[in-house]
Amino acid sequence: MEEKENPSINHYMRLLHRDIGFFVIGLTIIYSVSGILLIYRDTNFLKHKTSVEKQLSPNMEASQLGKVLHLRDFKVLKNEGEIVYFQNGTYNKVTGFVEYSKVELPAVLNKLTSLHKASSKNLKHLVSTIFGILLLFLAISSFWMFKTKTKLLRRGICIAGLGVVSAAILLVL
Repeated sequence: MEEKENPSINHYMRLLHRDIGFFVIGLTIIYSVSGILLIYRDTNFLKHKTSVEKQLSPNMEASQLGKVLHLRDFKVLKNEGEIVYFQNGTYNKVTGFVEYSKVELPAVLNKLTSLHKASSKNLKHLVSTIFGILLLFLAISSFWMFKTKTKLLRRGICIAGLGVVSAAILLVL
């Protein structure tokens, strides 16, 4: 009777690589789409204009107003009496009423991009961290997909080296 060999580390790495790969497919699609959207966040690509009306505290300073409204590059254009004019909106110093327009992604796409922007204060950061660790495992475990001393493994190592050099060049640019 033949003795069965114990499965090698290659065997276990291949199994884990396959199963983790299938598991992260959904997250990979979400992160890919949201990453592409974030590249164009400084444009109006896929965004729509919305009007916002809010009641704020009266007599706010311009710097405080920009922070409260979460408007990037907030700049007061002019003051006329009790009305403060800023890009795409106005603020009434006496009543505290503000109205402005902003462009934003549709709600579904906004949710996708929020995963990329999750901070450590948000529970979503755990998903992002685990996803990053799983992707790192997939990258490293790919070296166990082929037997050692084969042309395919040497080719894979060369291509991985090119990828690392390309990433380093991208960081320097």
